[in-house]
Amino acid sequence: MPDLHLPRYLGFDLARATELTALAAARWMGLNNQQDADRAAAITMRDVLSEIEMDGRIVVEEDAKHGHDTPLTSGRSVGTGRGPALDVVVDAIDGCRLLAQGYGTAVSVATAAPRGALWAPVPAIYMDKIVVGKEIGAALVPECLDAPAAWTLALVARATGRRVSDLVVFVLARPRHEHLIAEIRSAGARVVLSADGDIVGALLATTPNSGVDVLMGIGGVPEGLMGACAVRASGGAMLGRLAPQSAREREAIQAADLDTRRILTGEELVGSNQVFFAATGITDGPLLEGVRYMGERATTHSLILRGETHTRRRMVTEHLLEERHPAG
Repeated sequence: MPDLHLPRYLGFDLARATELTALAAARWMGLNNQQDADRAAAITMRDVLSEIEMDGRIVVEEDAKHGHDTPLTSGRSVGTGRGPALDVVVDAIDGCRLLAQGYGTAVSVATAAPRGALWAPVPAIYMDKIVVGKEIGAALVPECLDAPAAWTLALVARATGRRVSDLVVFVLARPRHEHLIAEIRSAGARVVLSADGDIVGALLATTPNSGVDVLMGIGGVPEGLMGACAVRASGGAMLGRLAPQSAREREAIQAADLDTRRILTGEELVGSNQVFFAATGITDGPLLEGVRYMGERATTHSLILRGETHTRRRMVTEHLLEERHPAG
């Protein structure tokens, strides 16, 4: 598809949305109220997105996984209705359970690309994925998704001039990954397990010297698409394929005539380099510090990626809370 040239400030508009959402979400840290935290954050995200000069459409969201509607359901229009026509994927809180329980690594994420650029496999919920950084990208081939982990890790090691035992693989800590984790360990690589947050895992895999070389395993489709936007914007590489986790999801995918055998590359998941990715830390994590409240002020730490230039910006913002955007 021909690329629509997007305004360079769009990344900052998305970051404003993730910043204000993070400010709303961080108040719920450790209160053990996941549902209310998620809804408060989603309302804030919706309200701030509505002010951006764009004709946006939410491509996929977490409503299918949660089993209930959210303020950011798939197909919803966002933005002023003026400006470029965009596909938008957001997660008001990636790691909501972590936030509610008082753990780190929760972030707020927003991504955008020209209309039609993002793969949109509605009503699929889960997908299998592998993510690597720019240095390793050329070694990643579609066969990696079906091959034993040891084979893929050998390719990665060869591409980087290291031993397999030097590699670190990010995997979500889920029962479905027990065999994958055993394979990785048997190959000699090390494993970083996370209870939630595979968007952060994708960011780590594409960030030089982050301590993570590869992301492997099954996670949500929305997280996969946001991770793919980060991969495309940073010059990394990714493979993805639908991986239904229930009979109901499998039937819905078949009814939608989606192919569960098709393996997509990062360029097929995100069909344009005119992509923006923004993330703001809610609680402290390996890449972004969480929100700091200081009376009438608060500080946020954000990351903005721009696909056209592969620019990576880190931003620290001080907010005067009395003037912050209402939470809805």
